[in-house]
Amino acid sequence: MYRVVLKQKLASNITSFWIEAPDIARNAQAGQFLIFRLDDYGERVPLTVAGIDRQKGLIRIIFQHAGKSTTALSLLKEGDNIKDLLGPLGRPTEVEKFGTACIVSGGVGTAEILTVIEALRIVGNKVISIVGARTKELFLLEEDIRRASSELHIATDDGSYGVKGLVTDILKTLIARETINIVYAIGPAPMMRAVADLTKKHSIKTVVSLNPIMVDGTGMCGACRVSVGGKTKFACVDGPEFDAHQVNWDELLSRLGTFRYQEKTSLDRFNIRRSALCQE
Repeated sequence: MYRVVLKQKLASNITSFWIEAPDIARNAQAGQFLIFRLDDYGERVPLTVAGIDRQKGLIRIIFQHAGKSTTALSLLKEGDNIKDLLGPLGRPTEVEKFGTACIVSGGVGTAEILTVIEALRIVGNKVISIVGARTKELFLLEEDIRRASSELHIATDDGSYGVKGLVTDILKTLIARETINIVYAIGPAPMMRAVADLTKKHSIKTVVSLNPIMVDGTGMCGACRVSVGGKTKFACVDGPEFDAHQVNWDELLSRLGTFRYQEKTSLDRFNIRRSALCQE
């Protein structure tokens, strides 16, 4: 069992947990993820490691209440337990002194970038962060990211905060302003694809953290397969980070929507049961 030590509501449908998991905290690195299971009948769901406190033996997850399992997870209170937590999984972020690194994130993908920024700064990189959100209310971790970054640029779809527009609009300006040695992107697949298309034109090395459908997290099930450079890779053991210019984005986007109907049906049933229990 893994105890929830601290629960924070970051936005209307986004929650942060600090969880007691000393073994994971001792070994986790930037860019890695874990898989949780709430109970014996629960599905296995991957989530990025969003924070590590090795001294206290805690790890942080930040998640959107997107489906049945993450909605159920969000209902836990401080002191409650998660039955299973497997990790750290995946390959850590490649960290070396590149020079100037630009970190681009959108939506709940912003949860991962703080550990990546910190790792890159420790070895001497200048780190420019670009964060996008639909509105100001959905912008995550601003103070932490601003403090960790050399610069922070913000874009919102509706213009309620920062620049009105897309993260790629800001990235274009930065590429024109100075030499960017590497770009790291995480967020919705269409956003990562747009970043990759832009940086490819300028021959800038770009790494993306992919989020395909995943089941076991150990490379056995094959559900998380992606095509990179014409070869089949498994995000759970070969990734989750890959060369953005080698990813088959059409295939990834198609596979991400495979179980959309089933996911919606499961969530609808869960909410109906919740509503019925509340009325009893």
